[in-house]
Amino acid sequence: MKLSGQKAEAFLRSPDPAARAVLVFGPDNGLVRERAVKLAKTIVPDLSDPFRVAELTPAILKDDPARLADEAAAMALTGGRRVVLVRDGGDTLTSAFQSFLGNPLGDALVVVEAGELGPRSTLRKLFEGADNAAALASYGDEGASLQQVIAEELKGGGLSAEPDAMSFLMDHLGGDRRLTRAELQKLVLYMGGPGRVTLDDAIACIGDTAALSLDDLALATGDGDHANAQRILDRLYREGTNPVAVLRVLSRHFQRLHLAAGHIAQGKSVDQAMNSLKPPVIFKAADRFRRQLSRWPAERVGQALERLIEAETDCKTTGMPAAEICSRAIMTLCRAAGRPR
Repeated sequence: MKLSGQKAEAFLRSPDPAARAVLVFGPDNGLVRERAVKLAKTIVPDLSDPFRVAELTPAILKDDPARLADEAAAMALTGGRRVVLVRDGGDTLTSAFQSFLGNPLGDALVVVEAGELGPRSTLRKLFEGADNAAALASYGDEGASLQQVIAEELKGGGLSAEPDAMSFLMDHLGGDRRLTRAELQKLVLYMGGPGRVTLDDAIACIGDTAALSLDDLALATGDGDHANAQRILDRLYREGTNPVAVLRVLSRHFQRLHLAAGHIAQGKSVDQAMNSLKPPVIFKAADRFRRQLSRWPAERVGQALERLIEAETDCKTTGMPAAEICSRAIMTLCRAAGRPR
């Protein structure tokens, strides 16, 4: 079965007993891991229990294909249902799971963690089409879901964010759930106690994180500096940044350019247009943003946003390498930035 939205959240809280195996996949590795752990803990609260939890990898199953069925059928010496966690899932596991789902022995819940799997993925198709399995896609937080994660993490430290601070946090977080939580925990420690997080607090704490590399990439793309943009992109890939997260940061940057360009088209000055943005443009980037407004009129920015939306859709639906789709989109935008108005 294929689960998304509210159905996925309900399933995470209380998995359908008919589902003997669950595939959690997507570009947000942190969210994939968080959801897999949440599912496993509905069966075994302590995942360090060696009698009730087994971990497998594709390498283990390649050497011993029967291991999956054996672990799923094994009984815990201490009693209770068991959980089998399979890391780094991919299409090489399709055959093993076809056999398992065709005749699942025991009562263990098998949870499979995987990265981005396109619609042509045989493993994804198997889990989505099986009555006794489920597939949960996990994409980076954005919009209301990201705001909820931020609010919940801050609330745990007795904190709430002022509107400008929340906007800043939403612009700089969300590509990876694990990184988002780590950065927010750092902000909680920085604040030192209950209170309100201001924009200055957010910039002081979050502004020097890896998000700056993404901001640097967005600025280089807006400048039309393809060589520098590609250099930053290569570094982000080496650090494990997901292409979809990159595309979303670029979209937020060009949305801000589009909003400011719209104000200018209505008769406002460049400074007035920039001052109207929330959160405001960071001081050290102000001159570059101002120059970009001179080369990105509203119509051209709109075309850039359409290209970014198309690229993100392609990453999720075509099965083509997401890194290449993202790189090609950035090259296209850099070329557009170099065209005369």
